[in-house]
Amino acid sequence: MNTTEEKGYLGEFIAVCLLKLKGYRILARRYKTVCGEIDIIAQRNDVVIFVEVKCRKNIDKCYNAITAKQLRRIQRASGIFMNYHKNLERNFSRYDVILVANWKLPVHITNISQLP
Repeated sequence: MNTTEEKGYLGEFIAVCLLKLKGYRILARRYKTVCGEIDIIAQRNDVVIFVEVKCRKNIDKCYNAITAKQLRRIQRASGIFMNYHKNLERNFSRYDVILVANWKLPVHITNISQLP
């Protein structure tokens, strides 16, 4: 991989594969709003998840790349998504992060509504 964008696509592909293996149905990828972009939106049973994917050289760098500003952006963008998809409004929603590091299994952190 040469560019950051290509690495991002690969990281998102890996994250999508992981979510599908866990039984999630992918609703959208790279969902763009005026507030920003959500990397992946998926659903399993009555839960809709909004996923930020971080792809770095190691897991610690992935985790440290998650910011409160990004979380707020995803939360605002998820509201827009839910307003346009009224059929999902009775579902629970959650914010997750998937960390993808070189030569490591991806790490799925669920319900990251607040950063430590």
